[in-house]
Amino acid sequence: MGAVEVLNDSSSLYASDLVENVDLSDMNLVQTLRKALTSVQTGDSDLYNEIVEVMSRDVKDFRADFDAVAQLETVLKALSCSVSCIDIVHHYKLLSALFGMKLWDHNPNVMDALVNLVISLAVTSGKYLDSCLNMLIKNFLPPPWVIKNLSNPRILNKKTEVFARVHAAFLKISILVPLTPSRLVPMLSQNMPKIHRKDLLMVIYVENLLKLENSSIGRVGGSVILNVVMERLRDLDVEIGWDDIPQDDSRGMFDMELEDAVEGTIDEGDEFPVGPLSQDTSGGSIVVSELLDKLMVIAFEHLESCQNDGRLDEVFELLFQSFENFVLDTYKSKFSQFLMFYACSLDPENCGVKFASKLMDIFLSSRKSPATRRSAVAYLASFLARGKFLPVSFVASMLKRLMDECVGYCRTCNGDIRPEAHLIFFSGCQAIMYVLCFRMRSILDVPRLRSELTPLESILTHKLDPLSVCIPSVVAEFLRQAKADGLFIVSDSFIFNNQLESELSGSFGGCDKLKTFFPFDPCLLKSSNSFISPNFIYWSMVRAPYDEDEEDDFDAEVIVNGDEDSEEGEDEDVDYAMNKMSITPKHSFKNQMMERDRLLRMPSRIRPSTSPESL
Repeated sequence: MGAVEVLNDSSSLYASDLVENVDLSDMNLVQTLRKALTSVQTGDSDLYNEIVEVMSRDVKDFRADFDAVAQLETVLKALSCSVSCIDIVHHYKLLSALFGMKLWDHNPNVMDALVNLVISLAVTSGKYLDSCLNMLIKNFLPPPWVIKNLSNPRILNKKTEVFARVHAAFLKISILVPLTPSRLVPMLSQNMPKIHRKDLLMVIYVENLLKLENSSIGRVGGSVILNVVMERLRDLDVEIGWDDIPQDDSRGMFDMELEDAVEGTIDEGDEFPVGPLSQDTSGGSIVVSELLDKLMVIAFEHLESCQNDGRLDEVFELLFQSFENFVLDTYKSKFSQFLMFYACSLDPENCGVKFASKLMDIFLSSRKSPATRRSAVAYLASFLARGKFLPVSFVASMLKRLMDECVGYCRTCNGDIRPEAHLIFFSGCQAIMYVLCFRMRSILDVPRLRSELTPLESILTHKLDPLSVCIPSVVAEFLRQAKADGLFIVSDSFIFNNQLESELSGSFGGCDKLKTFFPFDPCLLKSSNSFISPNFIYWSMVRAPYDEDEEDDFDAEVIVNGDEDSEEGEDEDVDYAMNKMSITPKHSFKNQMMERDRLLRMPSRIRPSTSPESL
């Protein structure tokens, strides 16, 4: 039963020095230790102090002294059978020593004895439950020497040994004490490494959080765990700026696009200074983008595990709540939203349909704030445009709902034509055109679906003039395809009034932060993109209905924002600030001023697309 050999020498039973005599039988050892615990209340604490000393020894003592290791193991095992004698007042020093111990400092036998003691203490008295849980959680945070040497096979084995014991302990305690998950989950949130930590400690901690979410504990506290993970992904995401990423200065939104993650963007020594480096002296510091990339991969793998276990639908509902709470209204979010995209790609018929439908419901809900509604339709448009796994019939059905909403709005709108009074409407119009830039040909190939686009012309020719307010490059590409496919006749109704546009761009741009927001633009995180790219539609995969050689002729016919030299409103342009919300390149027109070119550059390192054949 114990690590100490049971002896038949009866004289050892009366030994007064428990620490030195480790050859007591298990039962008599327990009796002696219990006596040491109870004698503290009568003022006799000599033996008790020796026990505390054994538990408080420096880690270095255990590495060099095998007898010290045996003594510690013996004491821990005996204490496991004596937890009923432990008093929070009289044995404060012992409890303090116990809760300060770390599994990382001991061999497997001592680890087992320590974990068993913590379990026994947690299930025996509720007043120790929180302390025991917190002590176990602390072991999700490896010491610096582990973080520095994770490539060492011995350290990796140690990591596996520690975490396996911690998770087993949580499971046992939760079975015996049903309220454990409700007590544990808030502690997990409190112990999450702080945002300033830019090392693998956070990766290891999140990995363990998601493992707990996939256990029986996650059935109770899964939503909180996913909230914690999503919030941390969001926090890291917004730290990554576009300022230091090289920009292209000549290509438009649909001319050139990043297909794969930028080669080498997060490799060691690469020039990709996105975010600060950690100042942590323990080592293991990494670039923010690399840290986020690693966390995203862990989250993707967790979703795959949930799918294999038949839990994806359940987890998706919780994940969407986290997305709505932490990401939907975060304008600078660039990568964390791909957690939703990947979940949808794993189960398009269920999760994919739900995601689009939920976003549509938010956009149509008058109870939501205008900013949230416009954010939702921006996500919807980007999702419908980019999700290769979405059937064209479903995309068309979503577009029909958007058009029905816009048609209804056109019927009821009053005489106020100020653009800031109609931001929801303009966001809906832009979403429709953006999706059609990617999906027009596949929709028009189906006669039934083609007829459903009939109301679009009346929407775009309405007196509110959405074509003069939406993003010029989206409008230009949409009209180019619409003309080539004969969707409707591109007449004077679709030629911009440049003077009116110049007046509107300043006022509308100043109040519409989502004007240039396309959240599912190509993912720049190298490892994360390997999960996303097989299910992602890149611009090079779109079957454009027009001849590229005719593009210049069309540009001359359809006058878009800023095609003519004009300085009016340029000083008020706020698109540059919004560029950072999306990696979609903005359309660069031939006759724009140099400053306009800078404002419309794609904020990413780009190269010509080399994607597979067009859809």
